[in-house]
Amino acid sequence: MKIKAIIHPAEEGGYWAEVPALPGCITEGDTYEEVIFNLQDAIRGWLEVANEIQVSNDSEKVVEILV
Repeated sequence: MKIKAIIHPAEEGGYWAEVPALPGCITEGDTYEEVIFNLQDAIRGWLEVANEIQVSNDSEKVVEILV
């Protein structure tokens, strides 16, 4: 799976990154390599939590779509 992220230089040094497709999925790192590693971890964590969310309304359904 490929997900696009935006990496920004941080004012205090290092980098911070965000994943526009995953609201609230952000991370930071002192080096480019570290921010990439942290992005992978943040994306995995975001997806794990999203997969655990339970639907509380009987009229709503969770479906998996392959793209």
